Amino acid sequence: MKNAFAIVTLSGLLAACATAPQRPGAALATAAAPAAAADEADIAQAPEAVASEEKLPKVALTGELLYQLLKAELEYKDGNWEDPYAILMRAARQTRDPRLAQRAAEMALGAKQGEQAKAAVSLWRALAPDSEEAAQYYLGFAVMADRLDEAEAIFKRQLDEATPATRPLAMFQAQQYLSRAKDRDAASGVLKRLLAPYAGTVEARVVLAQDAFTRGDSAGAMAEARAALAMKPDSELAMLTLAQVTPDQAEVAAMLTRFLAANPGAREVRTAYARALVGQKQYDQARQQFVALLKESPDNLNTLYALGIMSMQVGQPAEAEKYFAHFVQVLDTRPNDERDSGKVLMILAQLAEERGDLKAARAWLEKVDDEEPAAYFAAQLKRAELMAKGGDLAGAQTFLAALKPADAAAQAQLVMTQGQILRAAGKFDEAYALMEEGARRFPANADLLYDFALLAEKTGHLDVMEKTLREVMVQAPENHNAYNALGYSLAERNVRLDEALALIGKALQMSPDDPFIMDSMGWVQYRLGNLDEAEAQLRRAYALRNDVEIAVHLGEVLWKKGREADAQTLLRQARARDPHNDTLKDTLARLHLSL
Repeated sequence: MKNAFAIVTLSGLLAACATAPQRPGAALATAAAPAAAADEADIAQAPEAVASEEKLPKVALTGELLYQLLKAELEYKDGNWEDPYAILMRAARQTRDPRLAQRAAEMALGAKQGEQAKAAVSLWRALAPDSEEAAQYYLGFAVMADRLDEAEAIFKRQLDEATPATRPLAMFQAQQYLSRAKDRDAASGVLKRLLAPYAGTVEARVVLAQDAFTRGDSAGAMAEARAALAMKPDSELAMLTLAQVTPDQAEVAAMLTRFLAANPGAREVRTAYARALVGQKQYDQARQQFVALLKESPDNLNTLYALGIMSMQVGQPAEAEKYFAHFVQVLDTRPNDERDSGKVLMILAQLAEERGDLKAARAWLEKVDDEEPAAYFAAQLKRAELMAKGGDLAGAQTFLAALKPADAAAQAQLVMTQGQILRAAGKFDEAYALMEEGARRFPANADLLYDFALLAEKTGHLDVMEKTLREVMVQAPENHNAYNALGYSLAERNVRLDEALALIGKALQMSPDDPFIMDSMGWVQYRLGNLDEAEAQLRRAYALRNDVEIAVHLGEVLWKKGREADAQTLLRQARARDPHNDTLKDTLARLHLSL
């Protein structure tokens, strides 16, 4: 639960300050704080305002000065930072112009030269003592060097000068800087002194709770968060902070329930609670929370998307399609929304295909915008698959041949789609030849190799299948599907069962909630004669995924245990869903069973 609450607490704090414009240098406050060498390039990318025009020195732009500045910029673009840096630092000292020191700092940061950047920032701040941007840069270096007394003076001035609307953000930025100090206890002491004058505000208590939490002081964090909530019992920010720092998840659930009962309109809290329930796979309860959120805001895109995903999780595709269709409808009315619709359109196409409406599926795919290159290419591949599925194999092949992807990964994906279409059409030899050539062209593409391995098994090239799957394991050792596929193949052929058990066990360790790997484990246990363990694994898999092949495997185990009636019930249910399933037909033939 804690991750969800941490995210929402942060967003809530920033939202609470959204009414006041952020200073131009505020973005640097977060970036400069951890400004170790690895992060310095990021800081250099942000354009900065400097001191106001009336405070800048009156410097004559002589021909020599112009030449030196142009020379510095051109050399820097060519990859040389040292000479340009020296030129700008010298010019800054001579002219007393802080803009030149700022540019020198940016060059040093871009080159990841921490000491030189510190020197330039110090000069910049000396030349422009009132520059908030220079102070923000300087703060990062001061905190990293544990010059906390200097940092404290700057933070105090910023808090004193902030308005009530902007002060919460300044508090949070101070905490973010100080959390990166080497001496964490000393930094925490600085923060407490800084926030002492504002101890009567919810925001100060929340920031202190966050500080205690990051230092591992759970009791202190809970005390500060409770104090914040006591000040303002309906504060979503305080409630979310308390939820974040409370380790007992049962207690968290109880207090969130109480808070929502007293504050039913607390959208941030309800959203965080719903997401936490999703993380715990309590989909029904999470769905209730999101439904409540949707009633309050029927066109909220985040809520529509969440409900669509959860409806798919609980096996309600019609509901999922309704939510996703509304998502697209709302997004169409918001041309300035930068949200990517491609993923939702692909899901809608999948849902339409699953209910047999290929025309609707193609219509959704045609709406994918070519301004989203990755989604657009995936949509074109899927359009070809649907053409072939609708009986137009030649049209699908022509359509795919017209696609000319530039990068190797997309080219490999094109080959895989061509192979899948041929395989679905029963043209296994053509598919094998195509994928074999693809494996030669793209030997480092683990996904293509995996598809080729499965096709090799289907076409009887078992040695190729095993060799290719082992290559996938080398290239992508985290690919649990490769271990599962080889283990299941051995179990299905009833050979090398101890090795099959080890392979499937490793796959299950990597993905413990995958019903198909559970099915493989149940099947290898059956082959080993461990019928009780086989039944337990297969029942667990079937509860998670109502799949025909899992049902068939469970049916065979029950038949072997002498529970013929239960076995026949399962097998009849499987036949009703997929009468042409190969595993079902092979099982009935092997058992000499007629349903």
